[in-house]
Amino acid sequence: MDVRIADGWRTAYPEASIGILVLDGVENPPEHVALAEHVRQVEAELRDRWVGKTRADLNLLPEFEAYRGYYRRFDKTYHVQLQFESVVLKGRPLRSNGALVLAMFAAELQNRLLTAGHDLATIEGDLLVDVARGGERYVGIGGRDQTMQPGDMYIHDAVGILSSVLYGPDDRTRITPTTRQAAFCVYAPAGIQPEAVERHLAEIASNARLVSPGATVLQQHVYSADAPCA
Repeated sequence: MDVRIADGWRTAYPEASIGILVLDGVENPPEHVALAEHVRQVEAELRDRWVGKTRADLNLLPEFEAYRGYYRRFDKTYHVQLQFESVVLKGRPLRSNGALVLAMFAAELQNRLLTAGHDLATIEGDLLVDVARGGERYVGIGGRDQTMQPGDMYIHDAVGILSSVLYGPDDRTRITPTTRQAAFCVYAPAGIQPEAVERHLAEIASNARLVSPGATVLQQHVYSADAPCA
């Protein structure tokens, strides 16, 4: 699967990067014991590390600073930080209705990097990383109609939009119980180093292998503004 970078994205976000991970041979049961144990361990370690801390303390984390800088332009709040606060500061468990998405969520919680998951079999053609002009529309998870805001990063294939920073993944390419090949897309604004995205992709793969030990990496790469443009 080729990934192209639109010239408009390179101009708008010269210090940003996009991570792509494609896994083959995955399974997606509703629950999995080994993954659940790993998630509980991640939760416990983070709670121990941040015991007694507040949202103001979390705001100092460089990842949250970077995403707040992006979301502030659109008068929105970074939802991964809200999830982090819910799990780490308020003690609520991390949940998902499928193991693959939970594997992704666990890596998001650990690394604080925004990620969208897709079923590779439903993606048509190559991917294009672009920036919205405003008004582009797609159907989000759960059938919600999403209208893009000008300047938001997004990724689309030959058919339509797969995901955007502000509104998340689409419904067409969502991960389902029958997913056997999965694609994960990481949006990293200025302030997030490509090396951090690489580590995050590797952690998603590691988490997925707790459920599917035979899963293999078909593609893993971080694209930045100096990648070939579309």
